[in-house]
Amino acid sequence: MQPFQSDVEAADAIAASYQKLRKEISKVIIGQDETVRLLLTSIFSQGHCLLVGVPGLAKTLLVQTLASVLDLSFNRIQFTPDLMPSDITGSETLDKDRNFQFVQGPVFANIVLADEINRTPPKTQAALLEAMQEYAVTIAGKKYPLPKPFFVLATQNPIEQEGTYPLPEAQLDRFMFNVTLGYPSYQDEVQVVKNTTSGQKFELEKVLDGQTLIYFQQLIRKVIVADNVVEYAVKLVHKTRPHTENAAKEANQYLEWGAGPRASQYLIVGAKCNALLNGKYSPDIEDVKAVAKPILRHRIIRNFRAEAERVSVDSLIEKLL
Repeated sequence: MQPFQSDVEAADAIAASYQKLRKEISKVIIGQDETVRLLLTSIFSQGHCLLVGVPGLAKTLLVQTLASVLDLSFNRIQFTPDLMPSDITGSETLDKDRNFQFVQGPVFANIVLADEINRTPPKTQAALLEAMQEYAVTIAGKKYPLPKPFFVLATQNPIEQEGTYPLPEAQLDRFMFNVTLGYPSYQDEVQVVKNTTSGQKFELEKVLDGQTLIYFQQLIRKVIVADNVVEYAVKLVHKTRPHTENAAKEANQYLEWGAGPRASQYLIVGAKCNALLNGKYSPDIEDVKAVAKPILRHRIIRNFRAEAERVSVDSLIEKLL
């Protein structure tokens, strides 16, 4: 059943819901406006999100707050070196009648927080691969669908590398966004300290339910995009591929590998979503640029020269844009 009279009315409702979500989240999360924008864009775009930042920047709190303002089920998985795949997906156990019964793991939720995802070995990280791509898990040859909508929101600490396992490229590619969190400004940190040391509690209002969110996601996919915007997105991705026909000079100099076709797809979906969230009915090139950095950041690999000259991934993307 369509909850709105027309697609235009629904598009306006998306923008209104987005503003209301930001307002509710800002009761708890001070500053981090860009991070909140990208996190909500990934939710509306039906994509997964990787949050990278030093400890104490409220990465976990942000995801928990997002789960609170959405009327969705939420599970948190603390990734540790001894975590097993069955601790995530679930396993079959014998019941009292000696029959095998599947017991669901914490991945069976609408929002799954994979906390410090790089602290567990690749074997356990791989347990999320099927879930993130197929929205299902396979146990003992039987496929179990995950509840929809389904999102994996993962956190990672970029500093402490002892006892960590870098995410495989295949898994990184399944994340729509790689969002880096910076330190709060002076004024924001003053407000954070006041809020967190006063014992004050904030009541958060539920803004969206699962069915309405799924409807919004489907509507975003139906948004019509001009050919020049699609061509710009694809050309941008091709620029990142060194020693190919459309490679940029910077890519040939500083990149080992460029982004794959999934980057082009996410650039267009992200541009559609960014347009609707900001009250527009069709995306333009500026909307592609608004989502380009977090989409390309984890999909291009620098070569030795770039590392030796300390050329950052973000500065390369800036030049390509």
